[in-house]
Amino acid sequence: MKKLLLAGLVVAAIALFFAMGLDQYLTLDALKENREWFAAMLEQHPWRVTLSAFALYVIVVALSLPFAAIMGLLIGALFGFWYGTLFASFASTVGATLAFLISRYLLRDFVQQRFGDRLKGINEGMAKDGALYLFMLRLVPVFPFFLVNLLMGLTQIRVRTYYWVSQLGMLAGSMVFVNAGAQLARIDSLSGIASPGVMLSFALLGVFPLIAKRIVQLIQKH
Repeated sequence: MKKLLLAGLVVAAIALFFAMGLDQYLTLDALKENREWFAAMLEQHPWRVTLSAFALYVIVVALSLPFAAIMGLLIGALFGFWYGTLFASFASTVGATLAFLISRYLLRDFVQQRFGDRLKGINEGMAKDGALYLFMLRLVPVFPFFLVNLLMGLTQIRVRTYYWVSQLGMLAGSMVFVNAGAQLARIDSLSGIASPGVMLSFALLGVFPLIAKRIVQLIQKH
């Protein structure tokens, strides 16, 4: 009964998110069009806007909505690189941990009972090298961000381990997206798109998975 209630609350929260039209604000076009308004509201009500943005980021990630990347850009545009990185790192990790817990509470017992024999090797591997495996998944985006949260909830990794490894493993990715958002906020004309800072930021979005993969290979080697 409790699981059905939680599942109902998750579905209701997702429906409410779209019913309120919040998804319309989480696009690149909306970010550019409303940047000055967001900045003005942040200046007038810093704590209210900061807490609202933090809560929205956590909700987006916890409900596995496909707006985590644009939230990173938005945070970078609003708060700049350093504060935005700190902000995005904690908000994304808290949201990821909530998604992990929702998956674990709703699905793990069923999956383990039904496919326990097939998952035995995975469970043993997670018990032995779970932290390193999770770190690799976080560093190299082989699987979608939300899928890692949901799948890890089905394993036996401890919540505390999941949180700190995710916080560390997602930090580099958060920095890349926040920096891109901070650079995007500085574009005032078409010529600004070709500025070195903007070009470098968006180049990093493309090459980051390759760099991260190389780092993981070095870790495995040693």
